[in-house]
Amino acid sequence: MSLRTPLGRVRGLGSAKDGVAHWWAQRITAVALLPLLLWFAAALAASAGMDHAAAKEWLSNPVSAILMILLIAAGFHHAQLGLQVVIEDYVHTEWLKITSIMAVKLAAVALAVAGVFSVLKIAFGG
Repeated sequence: MSLRTPLGRVRGLGSAKDGVAHWWAQRITAVALLPLLLWFAAALAASAGMDHAAAKEWLSNPVSAILMILLIAAGFHHAQLGLQVVIEDYVHTEWLKITSIMAVKLAAVALAVAGVFSVLKIAFGG
């Protein structure tokens, strides 16, 4: 039993002032993904029936390559931010929470780098 008041027990345990930046980053990536996904859907619809050579030629276009790289980067960053929130909310074992967040971040970076490398390889004729 404690003689401290409820206010005394929670004083100093307030906000770490870290969530606002995370929240804004997730909203900004969501807004960035809207036009990128619309562009990608339109490009997929326009390329129906395209053969492999034509697809490589399309991705060799600088505008297409840049927009695809932006889509990959924003998509993986947004996914990583969202998964981090889910892990923080629902995983209660501290070591498992930290390990899971690190694994998600590493996987997001590795997959984004692989995607960007693939686009660049195609764009530069590799």
